[in-house]
Amino acid sequence: MAETIQHVEDMVDNSPVIDVHDTFNYYRQLLADLKAKIDARFELQRDPSTLDLQTYGTYPDGPGGSLEAYAGPEIDWMVHSWIGNPGASFANLHLTAWLGPQVKVPHLGIALLVWPGGWFYLDSVPRTNMVEDADYFDKYYAGLDEEWLELRADREFEYFVSRAGFIRASLSPTAYCYSFERSQRNLEIVSQRAHAHVDRWLRWVDEAEPVPAEERAALARTDETIRRNIAERDPANVMGVRFFGEETTNKLVRALWGGDRQLPRAGAR
Repeated sequence: MAETIQHVEDMVDNSPVIDVHDTFNYYRQLLADLKAKIDARFELQRDPSTLDLQTYGTYPDGPGGSLEAYAGPEIDWMVHSWIGNPGASFANLHLTAWLGPQVKVPHLGIALLVWPGGWFYLDSVPRTNMVEDADYFDKYYAGLDEEWLELRADREFEYFVSRAGFIRASLSPTAYCYSFERSQRNLEIVSQRAHAHVDRWLRWVDEAEPVPAEERAALARTDETIRRNIAERDPANVMGVRFFGEETTNKLVRALWGGDRQLPRAGAR
């Protein structure tokens, strides 16, 4: 049960500069496959505020990226993105889906990094204080303990402890957050866990009871506040500043939480 505690930039700077396109391309295909499952279930529309972020930077000659954001009647904000320089050791890929206030199912969080070792994050972002709302914990988290502990005991995966206390506070009790060697075996485990994560989340959505109408506005406000705080406090934002400067990074961060959105919020339709 080894642990890793390092800054993102330190992981990159203290490692050899290598081409990591093999893992980058594996990750991109994995997220494309997961996004296809979500697209098949939900009505989604690309938000115009992110059209000019379809490609940015100088990739493949240098750092670059892509950010697509979507919204719909049931999903308030979904982001499919990557940023980095896979020709020089680093890439960070995201697929996150924040539900509207019509249900209280946890939000979907997925992040995949290569820096140049492997790293992945999967979480079900809670929408209530589970210490207070124990029924919510029992419904969405208690049953995941066994499989979470199974990977925690795998010697091929090192549990990653963020140096940022706020990020540690944002993780649910069953969040996956691991560094690993980029072997085929380990990448396949990441893929299997990610597919199971999305399949379970889709099932939760289908089985969810509706939130009473009078509670939805407050839930929507809380959701956006959490989403914004996580986006703005992400320690990996330092890599965006390094690659593209403060102005572009600030625009990317706003896109992650919907600060420039043009489509109405879920529940406002």
